[in-house]
Amino acid sequence: MLRCAFFLMCLLHLKHTILGSVTPKPILINGTYINPELGNYHARLRSIARSCLEIKEKHGGTQDGMYVLTTASGTYYQAFCDMNTAGGGWTLVASVHENNIKGKCSVGDRWSSQQGNALNLPEGDGAWANTATFGSTESSTSDDYKNPGYYDISAQDVSVWHIPNDVQLRNWSSSAILRYHTESQFLKEHGGNLYHLFKKYPVRFGAGECKSDTGAVSPVVYDKGDKDSTAKLYGPSKDFESGFITFRVFNDDRAAMAMCSGVKPTECNPQHYCIGGGYFPQSQQCGDFTGLDLSGTASKQLTESSVLLFYR
Repeated sequence: MLRCAFFLMCLLHLKHTILGSVTPKPILINGTYINPELGNYHARLRSIARSCLEIKEKHGGTQDGMYVLTTASGTYYQAFCDMNTAGGGWTLVASVHENNIKGKCSVGDRWSSQQGNALNLPEGDGAWANTATFGSTESSTSDDYKNPGYYDISAQDVSVWHIPNDVQLRNWSSSAILRYHTESQFLKEHGGNLYHLFKKYPVRFGAGECKSDTGAVSPVVYDKGDKDSTAKLYGPSKDFESGFITFRVFNDDRAAMAMCSGVKPTECNPQHYCIGGGYFPQSQQCGDFTGLDLSGTASKQLTESSVLLFYR
């Protein structure tokens, strides 16, 4: 008993010694950080914002690269910021990558369906209009990617980069085969982002007709490439006009496609130059890259590149 009591007294003495001797040290003296590294860390915390545009405008961010953002509900996530194109402030929110262009609505087709091509799944996985997130920024050119900014950021325009598969982040800009952006502020009319746009114009089989029920169309300004190079990448089809970006279109079978990136359909075969979708009556057209490979005209350079989507 005496030994036990002595042990407890020692513990109490040790606790008092440790806690009583600790004096908090200041991290600031006359407004200056004692430890510069800690100052840099706190500066990064203060720069956490809802978008890359906010970081650029409020905190003077000028370097392309990874930044920490937060949603309205307080969820933190990393995102790539393009701080230079057309004034900068572009936030990468998603990428569409075709892991197997011969696999029609197979595992990995997150922007169409990973559960096969089924009439009872008219919207596929519904990724264009839900808050599910997947992938990582670093792997945007080797896997599908979607971060919380897709549904949380309030934006006016989009930017699109077509980057060959598996290119590392530091080489994205220089390796892109096409880069373009909108300046029409079209997202203001559709809730401020693609999540709200696709809620308004669902990517669902049978929800509309070819030509008469297009969701949104905007001309683009090229940062790399032009109308002619876009047309060549998609092939000699006369079914579209290049120099645009189009959202939610239908073909003759009333199958929906989410995005025609770089083109505006003029006829009813958008499955050969548009991506994403739900159910397709002709199953060979299903997949994240829909039927880009079926016409035999879309270039290998295009079908083996990922489509990166930015907001501003």
